[in-house]
Amino acid sequence: MSIDAALIIGSGTMGRGIAQVSAAAGLTTYLHDVSAEQVTKALAEIERSLGKLVEKGKLPAEKSQKAKSNLKTVSDLGGVDWPRVGIAIEAIFEDFSAKTALYQDVQPRLNDGAILASNTSSISITKLAAATDRPSKFIGMHFFNPVPLMSLVEVIRGLQTDDQTVEAVAALARQMGKNPLQCNDMPGFVSNRVLMPMINEAVYALMEGVAEAETIDEIMKQGCNFPMGPLTLADFIGVDVCLNIMEVLHRDLGDPKFRPCPLLRKMVDAGRLGRKSGWGFHAY
Repeated sequence: MSIDAALIIGSGTMGRGIAQVSAAAGLTTYLHDVSAEQVTKALAEIERSLGKLVEKGKLPAEKSQKAKSNLKTVSDLGGVDWPRVGIAIEAIFEDFSAKTALYQDVQPRLNDGAILASNTSSISITKLAAATDRPSKFIGMHFFNPVPLMSLVEVIRGLQTDDQTVEAVAALARQMGKNPLQCNDMPGFVSNRVLMPMINEAVYALMEGVAEAETIDEIMKQGCNFPMGPLTLADFIGVDVCLNIMEVLHRDLGDPKFRPCPLLRKMVDAGRLGRKSGWGFHAY
């Protein structure tokens, strides 16, 4: 199955990153957000990101221009050429009800062969798929931030996802310059199943006074050769996102080892969400 047009739903950090790599890969790419202001802001961020890649010699100028011409922003789904869309990738916030409500609006517009994918970082693909009219053509396509620079895409098949869908999505990821690695549908998949408990334990170490935030990060950087410390990474991801994923792991796996640290919850209650709020475990 060849895909030459994609719809990206959600123009936040992940959505606009996915739209950028999709357009740069030669796909006609529709980037949708219900807020016209937000989608305009996203377009400006994409153009700035493409410009930086050109300046650094990582992207030819002609390819940047082609990507810009491939990208179309829409705040009204009526502006999408639906018969052409081979895949719709949902990249909205991590809430099951919000995602499934969106699918009910989108799926009647898709052609019968189109794939519906979610960029969810923790919610069950099987459960999301069951809320659609195409569980065999529903799949997880988990990109990593910043999308234009990170090579990995976790490809998560639900219980009913068919082989053709997996193959088409893996081929699409490679076309985008990504390395698709397949895993089965379990809470957190592989990346967040391993990463988030580490971040959560770093928060426990801070709460229990084992060391200051800066020291915890430096020990993990220097001792484990991490590019950034776990608390800095939590700020980069979003402290609220980390809490949300830990809650999913704790609820769905039922193991107390996934209990979110009380300090993590307190940080969210205080609005200290990391880089996006200007203050998290560190100040920005």
